[in-house]
Amino acid sequence: MMLDIATAYNKYGFLGNEFLTWIWYLIETDQDITTLASSKDPVIFEIGNSISLENNLGDKSKEKITIKGDQAGLEEGGTALKKGAWVTDMNLICRMGEEEYKFSIKGESFNITGLKTPTIDISSSEDEIEGLIVEKTFLIMKVIKVIDTLFLKFIEKRISDDWNASDLKGIRDWIQS
Repeated sequence: MMLDIATAYNKYGFLGNEFLTWIWYLIETDQDITTLASSKDPVIFEIGNSISLENNLGDKSKEKITIKGDQAGLEEGGTALKKGAWVTDMNLICRMGEEEYKFSIKGESFNITGLKTPTIDISSSEDEIEGLIVEKTFLIMKVIKVIDTLFLKFIEKRISDDWNASDLKGIRDWIQS
């Protein structure tokens, strides 16, 4: 039986926020993202200039914390995690080899917004427009593939029998440190 889309969204909507929190955990604990992303090039993530967290306080109220700014500290985010919040939206910088990508991703929908790919040389003639479009599409698909692969690895870990004993324990230890 197929789940109604709204039912599935409500039932599994938390997974995206858990995924983004897991990404933050990987970044902060210097995990090997390159291996997880099954990439030939080294993959390094950094938190960009914003991160949002949300804590469901029960009784249908929510606490939302947003940290913005290039020099903003993430201490407030750590405090929110200790209170039970999850990352709902984050800006990331992804470096793959010499290439740098910047984008924001929402946990509930996996919408990627504001994607900035490495600069491509656009000084070519109009005849080469098709090639530029193909190159830009390749760069976009490259970063989306990394996110998709990481999400697949997260889901594999999340549904494994040792999630609570290994990964979740590691995340909880990181939050408390």
